Amino acid sequence: MFTDALRAFGQVFEPPFRAILGKSLAFTLAVLLVIWIGLQALVAGYVDLPYPWLDAVLSILTGIGAIFALGFLVAPVTALFAGLFQDDVAEIVERTDYAGEQPGRAMPLGASLASTVKFTGIVILGNLLALVLLLVPGVNLIAFLVVNAYLLGREFFEFAAMRFMPPAEARALRKANSGTVFFGGLVIAGLLAVPLVNLVTPVFATIFMVHVMKRVSSRNRL
Repeated sequence: MFTDALRAFGQVFEPPFRAILGKSLAFTLAVLLVIWIGLQALVAGYVDLPYPWLDAVLSILTGIGAIFALGFLVAPVTALFAGLFQDDVAEIVERTDYAGEQPGRAMPLGASLASTVKFTGIVILGNLLALVLLLVPGVNLIAFLVVNAYLLGREFFEFAAMRFMPPAEARALRKANSGTVFFGGLVIAGLLAVPLVNLVTPVFATIFMVHVMKRVSSRNRL
């Protein structure tokens, strides 16, 4: 598992993935910037204070709150990435690391977009729950890690598997290896919790789970 993780993290910065990583970073930063501007505009438009110094204090507090909000939103943005660049990343991994094996097939565009929208909504709801649990001492970080370990592990593993089998079989394979998938998701969630480094999470998670899925599939065939 950790060998797969280290291997995947090193590959993120290799030439075949750099263009996709650049797109991922641009996409993530653009979405977060739009949300940041929207939050600032919302506060400025609806809050009118009588003293300039109160405006300054509110602006600072809003900025701090926006930073926490953006940290919460990295997970949904990572999920949204799944429908845009995952197939490109997986195809490179399969071609370079598993050249002797049958390559996978990309999901139809409509099914991919529908799956992405559905999963992004689930991740948002899951992280809203984790956000509420942030108020409970001793549970906050654990809640964030557990929720995202399950959701992101499931999503990225099933995506990698569905390039080679129908959705029902991919889900069955994931359930049969639920412990491995969860701990793989925990690695992804751990990376997601590290500021700035978490921006590479979408590319890393895709590469990582392709390796995990290949290893699990090979073991199940024995």
